[in-house]
Amino acid sequence: MSAPGRDVAIVAFAQSDHRRRTDDVSEVEMVMPVLHEVLRQTGLRTSDIGFTCSGSSDYLAGRAFSFTMALDGVGAWPPISESHVEMDGAWALYEAWVKLLTGEADTALVYSYGKSSPGSVRDVLTRQLDPYYVAPLWPDSVALAALQAQALVDAGHTDEAALAALAARRRTDAAANPHAQVTGARPQGDYVVAPLRTGDCPPIGDGAAAVILAAGDRARELCARPAWIRGMDHRVEAHSLGVRDLTDSPSTRLAAERAGVFERPVDTAELHAPFTSQEVVLAKALGLGDDVRINPSGGALAANPVMAAGLLRLGEAAAAVHRGDSDRALAHATSGPCLQQNLVAVLEGDPR
Repeated sequence: MSAPGRDVAIVAFAQSDHRRRTDDVSEVEMVMPVLHEVLRQTGLRTSDIGFTCSGSSDYLAGRAFSFTMALDGVGAWPPISESHVEMDGAWALYEAWVKLLTGEADTALVYSYGKSSPGSVRDVLTRQLDPYYVAPLWPDSVALAALQAQALVDAGHTDEAALAALAARRRTDAAANPHAQVTGARPQGDYVVAPLRTGDCPPIGDGAAAVILAAGDRARELCARPAWIRGMDHRVEAHSLGVRDLTDSPSTRLAAERAGVFERPVDTAELHAPFTSQEVVLAKALGLGDDVRINPSGGALAANPVMAAGLLRLGEAAAAVHRGDSDRALAHATSGPCLQQNLVAVLEGDPR
């Protein structure tokens, strides 16, 4: 939906250095430096924040209500106004945005984190599938992405050489991102599940991200060039893969339309595309041409901390606006197999 009445902006963004393993720190210890950094950028204290919302997954943490432990990193005493989504942090940002739009708060802290290293994330993500007919077969996330990639190849939308070139571009761009886990063009490697090779797949790793939202004049006080959220929407595809056209993403297109993406051109797009083939689908659904900078941060091919990668896309798009590298940016987040759930936001800077 477009932003009704009240202007809300992302005014600060911070992230961890994304690593293959973080055995030396707990989730709380991984999150705390990121929270301290995002607060430092604005000069705010925890007590100044009107609303706090987080995104994470109990499946990754291996225990129920794991987010309550992460609150130790925020500081929940004196009591704070807090919420949590069992989703990527991009959806936590959506909840916080709505909270600010209603006028119930003027500032919000949003954070998310994920540690994929302790187990097999490919198997963990299988628990998202239909529990009666699909999950018992244990198709992992790479196998399902390969089905989508093969459908694209069969339809003539791409080929393995084009996917390899896309992977090389993204990881070359990531060389300028000090937080990226994987940087620099490299051989595509062996097949993981054909037609996807190692280079077509996201790195497995641990990481965290946080942003601060503020409304109206408060945003201008906290940031020299706020990234105004002009619209944001999220949609979902049918749960059954068999009834979907895997070469397209109608939910992304509808979310983009509702968010106002197509009203004027964007110059930057941060797309949450863990697999090279998924960027092909998203670029087509969003109508992105060669004049749009796609994933200048490297995207999820450079760092893909599960439950934080979508919030990273929103944060990177906002940071581009803050730096003056972008005037109108698109940010996208996804969750579920083969781009099942999709969120799209439009961020704008003040005219220069």
